Amino acid sequence: MPIERKLAPILRDVARHYPVVLLTGPRQSGKTTLCQAVFPERPYVSLEPLDRREAATADPRGFLAEFATGAIIDEVHNAPGLTSYLQEEVDRDASPGRFILTGSQHFGLTDQVAQTLAGRCAVLTLLPPDLDELHRFPAPPVDLLTTLWMGAYPRIHDRAIPAGRWLADYFATYVQRDVRSVLNVVDLLAFTDFVRLAAGRTAQEINLSTLGGDAGVSHNTARQWLSVLEAGYLVQRLPAWHTNRRKQIVKAPKLHFLDSGLACYLLDIREPEQLRHHPLRGAIFESWVAAEILKHHAHAGREARLFHYRESRGLEVDLLLEQAGRRIAIEAKSGATVAADFFAPLERLRALLPDIEGGVVFGGDDGQRRKDFVATPWRALSQWLDAL
Repeated sequence: MPIERKLAPILRDVARHYPVVLLTGPRQSGKTTLCQAVFPERPYVSLEPLDRREAATADPRGFLAEFATGAIIDEVHNAPGLTSYLQEEVDRDASPGRFILTGSQHFGLTDQVAQTLAGRCAVLTLLPPDLDELHRFPAPPVDLLTTLWMGAYPRIHDRAIPAGRWLADYFATYVQRDVRSVLNVVDLLAFTDFVRLAAGRTAQEINLSTLGGDAGVSHNTARQWLSVLEAGYLVQRLPAWHTNRRKQIVKAPKLHFLDSGLACYLLDIREPEQLRHHPLRGAIFESWVAAEILKHHAHAGREARLFHYRESRGLEVDLLLEQAGRRIAIEAKSGATVAADFFAPLERLRALLPDIEGGVVFGGDDGQRRKDFVATPWRALSQWLDAL
């Protein structure tokens, strides 16, 4: 049974102001389910079947004439030229909420929408459920290791499909369909090896030369392939924060897999208990925290200005969030017990940036406060973000 998503009221509200709304996000994040729940009266058409795709491509005006009063058009990236004809159509009739579009790839899709539907279209992003939303399912994971291992794709939780089986099928489909459609990747086995190597670098700064070398591909190929992972919402690159924006660009971004379950699958972690002593448990948890922050903002219709902080003198802070003129530094620690050294990077950063706020998100259950920083249990991350 579908759960209520936090983005639902935002989607409903923007549709009152724009004739077109584009809902983008990864495959199987719940976009179709959300759109049909929010707009049950709208006709629905998917451009995944070849006949519908060909109709929209070969005769776009005739296709849109079938839906004169509007529609939910799913997988719109499969007919990239359709948005130009949508512009003509909504210029003729700009009734709010007329067309609701969904697309799984933002590789070129949002740029195309920006060019053809500028001022006519709102763009929202739906990621897999955050922890609060996961607990709306009948049997959500109850502990941290299971939460990390299962990930957050809704079908796993809605239909009780074994996580490892579903994620294997999901990744195979992603490689066979999305990668082939975005890039002419000749050696899909090499690409799969590249993705697994990238998973082993989650929560690390990206060195494309090293990553490409380990995968047996060039620096340029590694950069191109990483862009495909980002286009499919499998990973997120967080830039380094610096007061000087030029220096911020020069410093290496950090890589985060957006779904901890998929990262675990790619790392051959086949059951939650393997995570307990796994060398990458802390990195997977840090990426989970980063993903939860990104979801928190995306599902409120906002962009998260999220960075990492590192300087040559050795100071590193996992995450730095800029929000409403504030700087919030966050350390992610998967341990269940709060240790004094958890706060050391935050205290050192405050010596450089006196206005810094923030705290530690950790793998235990009882929150604490140390000096001016808080230790927030992983279960309470969303509530802490709400209170910021």
